[in-house]
Amino acid sequence: GTNQIPALMHFESLIYKKEKKMNAVIETHNLSKAYKGVQALKDFNLTLTPGILGLLGPNGAGKSTLMRMLATITRPTAGTILWNGQDVVKNPEALRSVLGYLPQDFGIYPNLSAQEFLEYMAAIKGMSGKKSRQKISDLLDLVNLREAARRPLGGYSGGMRQRVGIAQALLNDPQLLIVDEPTEGLDPEERVRFRNLLSDLSGERIVILSTHIVSDVESTATEIAIIHKGQLKAHARPEHLLNQVEGSVWEWIATSDELPALKQRFLISGTLRHMDGIEVRVVAEVQPCPEARLVTPNLEDVYLAMVAQNHQGVPNEHNA
Repeated sequence: GTNQIPALMHFESLIYKKEKKMNAVIETHNLSKAYKGVQALKDFNLTLTPGILGLLGPNGAGKSTLMRMLATITRPTAGTILWNGQDVVKNPEALRSVLGYLPQDFGIYPNLSAQEFLEYMAAIKGMSGKKSRQKISDLLDLVNLREAARRPLGGYSGGMRQRVGIAQALLNDPQLLIVDEPTEGLDPEERVRFRNLLSDLSGERIVILSTHIVSDVESTATEIAIIHKGQLKAHARPEHLLNQVEGSVWEWIATSDELPALKQRFLISGTLRHMDGIEVRVVAEVQPCPEARLVTPNLEDVYLAMVAQNHQGVPNEHNA
């Protein structure tokens, strides 16, 4: 009947929207960035399609430099960034209109309420009044801030501020969402809520989550890239990375006195104090001692093995 036509049109628009988004591809080719002679990023090659990429690396590894270049804020020293085949360095507008970005040092206006701040950000992004009001209302529900929407941001907790940050990044329904160290300073409950929110958002868009906290990406990422000293060490699905250290992770109980010497000799990925001593977890290609037993690897083991090179007992990099 005729009353089905609007519903059908709405359904078709959703399909079209989804198809349009599913084509999203961002690529970097030999991307490099140097600041005053210091190489922050070197020959970085990465291709991403919809899903969540966990970008893992120690502080100072080059993660934020990469994020700022992908967000068209910083220009590369060399190399190219392509968004759906278009050169972003030459034509940043092609990406900016579909980009959502939550920088590490996301600033807020303490005297504005969440509602006022999001209205201000929508205006900056060129969104019309009616469209932006509906979008802001939807986003306040999505990030669970409806109750606090009229309160000044200055009184918000760290987790609430991060949720406002995510809301502003989602105003233009981005196809590429970049969040840089988003769980810094959050309590454990806020951290879990934030991860769940990112998972919910990832279906149709490319989400890049940059962090040095392995547990942030363990539960959410569909792919993981490990960056160290400005270079890409690995890019794969989590299960593939875990396979790389299968058979190389050991645990045993050691005494407190033995621990300093073990730290000198081995790559220790964890310690746990017990009544009868300290449970030591080590990444090593051969059994480190007769008491050591093989255990199932986790991403923390992989990450440590990849960023700790030339260390005795660490899996060879060509295996990683």
